[in-house]
Amino acid sequence: MQANSLFSLKVSSLQSNKTYFPLPFKASSTKLNSSGSHVVNLSDYAPNSRLLLFKVHATAAETDQPKWWEKNAPNMVDIHSTQDFLDALSQAGDKLVIVEFYGTWCASCRALFPKVCMIAEKHPEILFIKVNFDENKSLCKSLNVKVLPYFHFYRGADGLLDSFSCSLAKLQKLKDAIANYNPAHAKES
Repeated sequence: MQANSLFSLKVSSLQSNKTYFPLPFKASSTKLNSSGSHVVNLSDYAPNSRLLLFKVHATAAETDQPKWWEKNAPNMVDIHSTQDFLDALSQAGDKLVIVEFYGTWCASCRALFPKVCMIAEKHPEILFIKVNFDENKSLCKSLNVKVLPYFHFYRGADGLLDSFSCSLAKLQKLKDAIANYNPAHAKES
């Protein structure tokens, strides 16, 4: 697991009791000091103009927290190639397999993911496969995945049972499909 970088920026006004309007500076008025920061020559501004000064504090930190898409339930498998995908399907046998196609940049995928993890934990008899769209574009294209998040349901000899797009607002669609295609869940009900 890689460490993630966090960057925070705090800006505070040095003269908070007055209102000023910033003026654009001339390109010739900027210089780099020894630390590589820009220095503005204030004498290039009109003498009657007021300038708003800010104090900026920046911090950077490393964290060992996994990215949202790296968190998995015990029955979730990450796919990194077409061969991984085919191997996972063949090893599942007659188990129900739910494939989630997601993008790390997709806000809907990120919002839905914790719910998918909770569903995976409630159904250990189902294999959940996660396919990163950006890592597996040719696989996604061959399976006609054009919208994210997207789900495929597979079972052994039956092959592809269902496929649909789902978002957090349509979470019930995913739950209904699990109830429909999961025989273990139907026996419990």
